[in-house]
Amino acid sequence: MITDLFRLDDQVAIVTGAGRGIGAASAVALAECGAHVVIASRTASDLDDVAARVAATGRRAVTVVGDLVDLDVVRSLAATAQHEFGRVDVVVNNLGGTIPLPFLDTTPEYLEEAFHFNVTTAHALNLAAVPLMLAHGGGAIVNVTSVMGRIAGRGYAAYGATKAALAHYTRLAAKDLAPRIRVNAIAAGSTATSALDIVTSTPELKAMMEALTPLHRIAAPEEIAAGVVYLASPAGAFLTGKVLEIDGGTDVPSLDFNLPDL
Repeated sequence: MITDLFRLDDQVAIVTGAGRGIGAASAVALAECGAHVVIASRTASDLDDVAARVAATGRRAVTVVGDLVDLDVVRSLAATAQHEFGRVDVVVNNLGGTIPLPFLDTTPEYLEEAFHFNVTTAHALNLAAVPLMLAHGGGAIVNVTSVMGRIAGRGYAAYGATKAALAHYTRLAAKDLAPRIRVNAIAAGSTATSALDIVTSTPELKAMMEALTPLHRIAAPEEIAAGVVYLASPAGAFLTGKVLEIDGGTDVPSLDFNLPDL
């Protein structure tokens, strides 16, 4: 059956930023398809909630509480998966995000922090996980990037540049790791996560985002998670180096900060 191609029975996935939003939805979706998961974020209570949802599927979740800006913490996730489950098959680099700023407020230091958070952390985890994946024949890496990596808008210099970098990193890493490890990404559009709570709780801003998205709504985290499952599972076995755009057809920023000309 075609649905069998989405199974990940007894495989082991690592998901960063897994306490809420896309990361939490991805961890649960992978578990529903048969995978055990190592989930990481800064907030223990969030991870405990996700772990309970994973357990309800009959799979096991191992939680790691820590600041994933710390590269040692990120690298440790691969060792945790190896220790707890004896393997690593899937890595979901969901960690990321940068607050938009006007151009003249975007300092070089801020830009470097954005690259570290959105790109360097993903590379650190991949470096730690790849040898373990190769030991069991291969695997799949899914990087979560953003529609802002391919479209332009005022205020997004740091966020957009780093998400574009992660998208091209995906293409380059796919070349390096083929044929045994596939590397793909999802360019997500506006998604109903806690990061957008302040926006979606304001009716005027929410209406603007919906109006600027051709499908006239904001994505649910599960819709992004479905793409993660596709790219991680045998269903996506003939894809590598690709960026799957799950963005509601977005071609302009869905949040316009109305920044004036300089």
